[in-house]
Amino acid sequence: MRDLHNALKLRELYILKGLGYRYTDMEISEIEPEVCELPESMEALREMVQECHLCELSKTRRKVVFGEGDTNASVMFVGEGPGAMEDSTGRPFVGRSGELLTKMIENVLHIPRRSVYIANIVKCRPPLNRVPTTSEAIVCRPYLMKQIDIVSPSLIVTLGATAYRYLTDDETPVGKVRGNIIRHRGMTILPTYHPSYLLRNPSAKREAYSDLLKVAEFLSNS
Repeated sequence: MRDLHNALKLRELYILKGLGYRYTDMEISEIEPEVCELPESMEALREMVQECHLCELSKTRRKVVFGEGDTNASVMFVGEGPGAMEDSTGRPFVGRSGELLTKMIENVLHIPRRSVYIANIVKCRPPLNRVPTTSEAIVCRPYLMKQIDIVSPSLIVTLGATAYRYLTDDETPVGKVRGNIIRHRGMTILPTYHPSYLLRNPSAKREAYSDLLKVAEFLSNS
C-alpha cells in the first residue's frame, strides 16, 4: 500500500511540474496510508483510467488498454504497454505477442486465458511502440498497483525488462533474474521474457517454457 501511496504522490509531482511548478516540499511517505485515493472496484477504476490525460500518451492513443481477466485470479501477467492491435481494440495482448501468450497460458499452465488477469505498466500505446519513459511509467503505475491490490494474485509474472523494472525498481537484466521467485513489498513476482522477445528470439522459448513450468508448480503448491 505504501508503494501505491508514494506512486500517487509522484504522479502529483508530475502534474505540478506540468502546471509550471519547479519546486515542492511534498515528501515521500514512510507510513501506511489509511485511505487509498483510487476506487476500490475494478469497474470504477476502469472508468477513471478511461478518462485519464495525465501524460503525453493520452494525446496519441486510440483506446485505453486497461486490462482484462479474472479479478480473483491466482496469477497475474504484467507486460510493458499496448501495441498497435491493442490500441485499436482496447484489449491487452491481442496481436502476435498475445497469441503466443495465450498459448503459453493454455498449453503450459493448462488453464484458460480468461482465468488469469493481464495488464500493462502503461495503459496507452507509446508512439511507434517505443519503451515508456520513466515519467509515463511512474504516472501510470498507481493504476497498475491498484489493479494488483484488487486482484490480489498469489503470483505476478512480469513479461520483459520494462515490466520487471517498474514493478520492482530493479534494473537487473531479465536474463539474470528470469525464472526466480522474487518477493517485493508484499508481492510475489516471477520474471520471464516478453512474448515479443520470444518471437524475435525463438531460441529463448525453451527458457520461457521452463519459467512457465515454475509458475505451474507454484500455483499447484499455493
